[in-house]
Amino acid sequence: MPRTCDVVVTPDGSCPVSLHTPAAPGPWPGIVMYPDAGGARATFRAMADKLAGYGYAVLVPDVYYRDGDWAPFNMTTVFANEDERNRLFGMIAKVTPQHIATDANAFFDYLQAQPEVSGTRFGTTGYCMGGRISLVVAGRAPDRVAAAMSFHGGGLVTDGPGSPHLLADRVRAAIYVGAAESDRSFTAADGRVLDEALTAAGVEHTIDFYPAFHGFAVPDNPPYDEPAARRHWVTTKSFFAAHLG
Repeated sequence: MPRTCDVVVTPDGSCPVSLHTPAAPGPWPGIVMYPDAGGARATFRAMADKLAGYGYAVLVPDVYYRDGDWAPFNMTTVFANEDERNRLFGMIAKVTPQHIATDANAFFDYLQAQPEVSGTRFGTTGYCMGGRISLVVAGRAPDRVAAAMSFHGGGLVTDGPGSPHLLADRVRAAIYVGAAESDRSFTAADGRVLDEALTAAGVEHTIDFYPAFHGFAVPDNPPYDEPAARRHWVTTKSFFAAHLG
């Protein structure tokens, strides 16, 4: 798939991005793919290539751009190494709901200005931390998101004021949540709370639990689960075809 590296100017600086498009001529609906806690890296660029092959212009942002030229994380060891774990959590803490919203509007402005991209409403998808971001964006930029997906997203239901489930009454997008059955960051009880919030708000949505562990869809995560990952790609293709096609 054709791939362009670029920067998107935001209120806080310049965010490196990669834009992935189909090989055939466009224009195509645009999707922002939010990485997991490990950030933008080769695995997500390959995943964006795959999604672009379904007929979309896919943007992968460096959500940690405020940390400058940060050193990549080793996803097999980062959570076991105290120093690296602390560095990671320190970077995650800077990705606040307000930053998520302002960045997203900059990403959508960028996509809308590209000749390869069609339309004024977009899709979002994300994994782990990115799954949470995807739903936050759907609630904080409702006029610009037509379809939002979250895969093994953590923190979708919390006691904090920034919890994505509290944004349900602002969402105008169709929502799909692909959760892991073995995931303390989004439990079956959390799923019921999120379902009730989205239902009360009249949001079209689906919440599925996959028989897998947190991280099942991302190839460089130790809990990667090939059958669950295949299912997630089938679902991604059909969901975006229904709501962005």
